[in-house]
Amino acid sequence: MQLRDYKHIYMIGIGGISMSGLAMILRSWHFLVSGSDQVASKVTDDLIKNGIAVFIGQKKENITDDIDLVVYTAAIKEDNEEFRAAKEKGILMLERGAFLGELTRLFPKTIGISGTHGKTTTTGMVASIFLAAKKDPTIQIGAYFDLLEANYRVGKSPYFIIEACEYADSFLSFREESAIVLNIDNDHLDYFKNMENMQQSYQKYVASLPSNGVLVINKEDERCILLQNYTNANVVTVGRENADWTYDHVSYNLDGYPSFDLYHEGKYQRRISLHVTGEYNILNSLCAIALCSFYQISLEDIQRGFDAFKGTSRRMEYKGVFRGASLYDDYAHHPTEVKKTAEGILKKQFHESWVIFECHSYSRLKNYLHEFATSLSLFDHIIITDIFPAREKDIYGVHESDLQAELERLHKDVCYIKTYEDIKNYLIANVQQNDLIITMGAGKITALATYLLGGE
Repeated sequence: MQLRDYKHIYMIGIGGISMSGLAMILRSWHFLVSGSDQVASKVTDDLIKNGIAVFIGQKKENITDDIDLVVYTAAIKEDNEEFRAAKEKGILMLERGAFLGELTRLFPKTIGISGTHGKTTTTGMVASIFLAAKKDPTIQIGAYFDLLEANYRVGKSPYFIIEACEYADSFLSFREESAIVLNIDNDHLDYFKNMENMQQSYQKYVASLPSNGVLVINKEDERCILLQNYTNANVVTVGRENADWTYDHVSYNLDGYPSFDLYHEGKYQRRISLHVTGEYNILNSLCAIALCSFYQISLEDIQRGFDAFKGTSRRMEYKGVFRGASLYDDYAHHPTEVKKTAEGILKKQFHESWVIFECHSYSRLKNYLHEFATSLSLFDHIIITDIFPAREKDIYGVHESDLQAELERLHKDVCYIKTYEDIKNYLIANVQQNDLIITMGAGKITALATYLLGGE
C-alpha cells in the first residue's frame, strides 16, 4: 500500500499503548487521525490534547464517509459496531500488527526486538544507545519511556526501532533489516495452541531477515539457538559463555543494579554498568550491545546509552514510599517474569517483600497455576486480588482461591483481598519500615500503586 494515499486514518482501540504511539507518529506526519476506545484514560486525554479526535464508546456513527483507512487492535471482534460499519462502507481495514508492518516498509533500516520476555526493556536499551550515538531513530515501544516522555519518537534517519510482538503472528507482517530474539517461552498459547506452532512462527520471522542484516540470539535459551538454522542474516550470539558476546565478574550496588566485565570473542572489552535490576537484564543488555556494535556504535556510546536508561514504565518502576516501604510497579504476568522480578530484587537491600498480584486472564491461571504459585512463593508476603479477564469470559473453572490454596500448600503468608481500600488498610496494619512492595500484573493493578500513594 502507499500510505500517502490515505488522508483520514481511524483507529479502533486508540487508547492502547501501541496504538496511541502509532497515532502520534501518524499525526506528526500530518495525517488526519481520529479513533475510539471503550473508556477514557490519561492516554486518550493526551491524544486529545495533541489534536486527535477520540470518541469514548465505539458506535457505528463514528465511522464517517471521509475515513479511508481503519486500523484496529487484535482485541476488536467482528461484532464491534465500528468494525461492522467500516466493513459495510467498504473502507480498507488493517489489524494493528499488519499496519505496523506497512510502516516498517517505509524505513530502510527497521530493527525489531522480539522474544517472550524482556522486549520492552531491551527496546528501551537499544533506543537509548541509538540516541546516545546521535543516530536520530524513529521509535515505537510498548510502554511509556521517560527518556522520550512518550512511547514513541519520530526521527529523520533510516532507523526504525520497534518492539516486535509475536502474538497472533504480528511480527510476521514486519519488514526488518535486523532483529533480536531474547527468548521463546510457553506464552500466548490461547493463540499458538502449542510450543511447536510458536517455534515455527519465530522460524518464519527470522527467515525474512536479509543477508545484510543481523540476528542476535540468546544462547542461554535452547529454542533461540535453533533459529540460526532458519535465517540468511548474520548471526551473533550472547550468553554467559561459549558465545560471541559474554560477561563475567558480576557485582551489584545497593540498589541491586549490576556491573559486569564484557567480552567479545573471548577478549575483554570494558566494564559495563546498568541501572536496572536482575541478571536477566545483563543478557538483555548483551543483546543490545551485540546489535548496536553491528551498526558501528562504540562501546563508549553504548555505556552512555545505558547510563541514560533507567527502565520503562511498569518494569520494576519505582513509584514512591508507602508507610516507610519502597513501592514499585511491575508488568510481570507470566510465571517466568514473576520469578525473574523476584530474583532481581534479592540484590536490593530491604526488610521484607510484599507483592500484590493480579493474574492476567483466566486461561493463563488455568495453564500455569502451579508455576505461578512457585514463582510468587519467592516473595515473603503475597496478596492476591481479582483476576483481570482481558479478552476472556469466566468459563475456565479457575478462581483466585485456587492460587491461594497452592501458595498455602507451599506454607506461604498469602491472602485474597478484593478492593483497593481493603488492600491499603491491610498494608497499613502490616507493612514495616524498609519493606519493599510491588504491585504486579498486566491489567489494571497499576492503578493500585497510584491509589496507595494518595492518587485516584
